[in-house]
Amino acid sequence: MERLEQEELGGMRDGAKPWQNETLLRAMIDALPEAIFVIDAEAHVVAANPSARAVLPSLRLREPLARSLRAPDVLDALDRVLAGGRAEKVLWVERLPVECWFEAHVAPLRVEDFEPAAVISLRDLTEARRVERMRVDFIANASHELRTPLASLLGFVETLQGPAREDAKARERFLGIMREQAERMARLVDDLLSLSRIEQHLHLRPDTPVDFTMLVAHICDTLAPLAEENDLTLEVDLAQNVIVPGDRDELARVVENLVENAIKYGRPDGEAIRVVEVSLRSFGAVVAFTVRDHGPGIAPEHIPRLTERFYRVDAGKSRAKGGTGLGLAIVKHIVLRHRGKLAIDSAPSAGAMFRVILPAVQGDGAEGA
Repeated sequence: MERLEQEELGGMRDGAKPWQNETLLRAMIDALPEAIFVIDAEAHVVAANPSARAVLPSLRLREPLARSLRAPDVLDALDRVLAGGRAEKVLWVERLPVECWFEAHVAPLRVEDFEPAAVISLRDLTEARRVERMRVDFIANASHELRTPLASLLGFVETLQGPAREDAKARERFLGIMREQAERMARLVDDLLSLSRIEQHLHLRPDTPVDFTMLVAHICDTLAPLAEENDLTLEVDLAQNVIVPGDRDELARVVENLVENAIKYGRPDGEAIRVVEVSLRSFGAVVAFTVRDHGPGIAPEHIPRLTERFYRVDAGKSRAKGGTGLGLAIVKHIVLRHRGKLAIDSAPSAGAMFRVILPAVQGDGAEGA
């Protein structure tokens, strides 16, 4: 047995590198679910499994790891390990295209008579971090936004149990207000849960083909009665057979929120143009969905903050129309999950334009509306 081992290793003595046996090395690391990088003594990448290539698409074998990994803490830990140090754990945060968290474990790979090397394994902490952040944000936001309607409900209940116990008219009026406050809390909870679900899967890009033309047409038909109630006309101009990769329900939420906001808040004063324009255009690799109103517009200082949670230009008007302050935050996160862009252009008395840019899919087979 000892002789057989000597024969197998005979060709790899005298400073050879056992990890240069790429077939064996690749088979070993490909069997592991986590992202694995094998680094030689010169800090060059000699092997990486598919999970590692998914994390660093620009990775190239035989090149320094520093060319594809922009994480100083991880690279510093690698230098220390290659210089003879012990294994280290480092937290690495990737900001683009979406925020991802990794725990990098850098361990030495040392075998007698062979050159030193290192193994880097990445543990994805993104989902755990998002769940924790969701929990904290939900408690903070819910406690802030639910306090007012809850206080109103308690006040009306105390009034009905006390001074207004026998007052039928007051009871009828208070019960109506209590119903409105309860419905507001229900909408708020629904929107918070929707936003939390979207954020939890923000790093997972949906890829199911969706017929965006049919989807937009369906949503506009559904919202046409609301436009009529607000003395507005929906002008819809859609390119045909526009297919995008995505989640149909989430894309429907984007279209519905933007068009409904234009109807509710984009109504002009006086005899101005009472039209909400909805368009869909295809530009090869991308598509552009645009909603434009001719209403009072938005001051420049508000535009950068419109997609923040609970940010409202006019809080009173928003609450009066049933808004939760989460609609545009939901739109932003859905668009981000679909690897798209949201652009807002507006000025006082000049209306507002919201444009969503999404990647396109060429071919048939989309989901129906």
